[in-house]
Amino acid sequence: MQDHERQRCEVWTRVMGYHRPVSEFNAGKQGEHAERCHFTEPAAALALNG
Repeated sequence: MQDHERQRCEVWTRVMGYHRPVSEFNAGKQGEHAERCHFTEPAAALALNG
């Protein structure tokens, strides 16, 4: 895809039971979000169950 064909994508995340755009987080929460470790459920289950 060429750069001129791209558009910004708004990232939402679940916070305390509801969804909210990361762009509306304060600087501290945006930093916490950037440091989060994301995983998929099947891979996590495999790691736990061997």
